Amino acid sequence: MTARRRPSRDSGAASIEFVFLGVLVLVPLLYLVIAAFEVQRNAFAVTQAAREAGRAFATADDIAAADARARYAMELALRDQGLEPAGTELRYGPVGGGCADAGAATLEPGADFEVCVVRVFRVPAVPSYLDGGNNAVTGRYVVHVDDFRSAG
Repeated sequence: MTARRRPSRDSGAASIEFVFLGVLVLVPLLYLVIAAFEVQRNAFAVTQAAREAGRAFATADDIAAADARARYAMELALRDQGLEPAGTELRYGPVGGGCADAGAATLEPGADFEVCVVRVFRVPAVPSYLDGGNNAVTGRYVVHVDDFRSAG
């Protein structure tokens, strides 16, 4: 009679490999999802902040109160998304010309100008020497002051 050999068994190695590869694949994937959500949250927040700031500016009674109202509306919109307004800039400019000209915002009837909210943010868990803190998002909103607004 000849002796029969039994095939060797893995004895649980497949479950260890599954857990190891699962962690190896899922952790980076989870990080990418979190980073994408952070970018989206900032982009949505500045877009909403520009829109609300533009509306607050256009409905103010005078130009002195308009900027203060716009800044407050911007802060509320950013806080609504769980972001601190520190380091966020509110700018005004001509339509299509960017937001560098501070004198473009006016309450004259029929006027058009752009409101821009610029925010620099950090991607989570990325060291500052890798991204340099240059992650900025800009929200723009074109304001049209009512044609029938009283000029006084």
